[in-house]
Amino acid sequence: MINETMKPNFEINMEGGYILAAEDSMVQAKKLRYFFDSHKIECKICANGAEALEEALKKKPVIIISDIVMPVMDGYEFCSKVKSNETLHDVPVILLTSLGDPLDIIKGLQAGADNFITKPYEEAYLSARINYLIANRNIRELGIEDTSIDIMFQNQKFKINSDKKQILDLLLSVYEAAINRNEQLIEAQRQLQVLNEDLKSANSELEAFAHTVSHDLRTPLNGVIGFSDLLKTEYASLLDDDAKEYLDWILKSANNMSQLIEDLLQYSRSGRAEIVPQEINLSEMVVEVISDLRQSIYKTDYEIIVQKDITILADPKMMRVVLNNILGNALKYSQKVANPEITFGSREMNGKLIMYVQDNGAGFDMNKADALFKPFIRLHASSEFQGTGVGLSTVKRILERHGGAIWVESLINKGTVFYFTVG
Repeated sequence: MINETMKPNFEINMEGGYILAAEDSMVQAKKLRYFFDSHKIECKICANGAEALEEALKKKPVIIISDIVMPVMDGYEFCSKVKSNETLHDVPVILLTSLGDPLDIIKGLQAGADNFITKPYEEAYLSARINYLIANRNIRELGIEDTSIDIMFQNQKFKINSDKKQILDLLLSVYEAAINRNEQLIEAQRQLQVLNEDLKSANSELEAFAHTVSHDLRTPLNGVIGFSDLLKTEYASLLDDDAKEYLDWILKSANNMSQLIEDLLQYSRSGRAEIVPQEINLSEMVVEVISDLRQSIYKTDYEIIVQKDITILADPKMMRVVLNNILGNALKYSQKVANPEITFGSREMNGKLIMYVQDNGAGFDMNKADALFKPFIRLHASSEFQGTGVGLSTVKRILERHGGAIWVESLINKGTVFYFTVG
């Protein structure tokens, strides 16, 4: 709505007449009602073309405004019936439309419409159109002879029932709407440029922050870890059991914080780093990643099954991050079962290659699956399984940047399957 200071001068002599509107949307109908009431214009609003036609035949309106898409009788049929009626044919008809299809104009011309107003419209524009049609309604009564015109459009023949004045009015209203839309696009483009500059600035600040986290936070943390470790090993004989336990907690907490910093940096880089796609033998990379993880962290006796020669086109560094997280989760959450088993494979569905990592571990409640890929969300307590809750968020971001996706299926105490695509 426009405020009082912006309302145009709408001093029009309605000569005791009223404006008839056909609009099935309750919201749009209320908007029209407010517009008419605020300008002290008598009006009648109907829910479809059939009701509006019945009202028009009871009492001839000064102008008709009609939506196009309506139940029972749409705007085109309603307009056509008005224009073919001996009593109503000279009543100007404005059609409300999104003009999403060029045929909208042709259908309007066929129906004999006098003007288009594109949705969403401003009150000032609606006022101008009504003003114009009322001020010029007498022009059409100066002996202009109605004749139909045959035209070809998109290899189809159409019979146009609008006269030359109506056609000109329609084309001018469409042209005016196009100019307004163009101005809106220019303004949107300007705002987008401003947002892009803001985004560049924010990215620069993010890079500076990442550097600070990487250097200024990690360096003192490494000192805490290093000296705590020295204290634990070189002064073990001087420390009682309580002191040793305290040092273990210090080291554990410091290492968790170090891992959280690394995960946050990885998450930050995953959204900014340039993607350099190459052909990757993902099966070979899976074997390497699992080998590294089992040597450094997960030493349980797993059964590992890897389908051979699964190849994709992707950024190798980013895909290693993806596999580190997905395979790391599979190893982590299956390490406590009797016979842990990890499977990596692929299948084709609708011409698309879908990779999967399956385990027979702890699993989780699928009602919580939507939260799984949000940062810092964990579905298991830290006392059960260590983690920061950032890894899968990073995986999702990387795969989406490759044009892919990730989803999951799981059963509590039965295991989990992660499915993912790339491109």
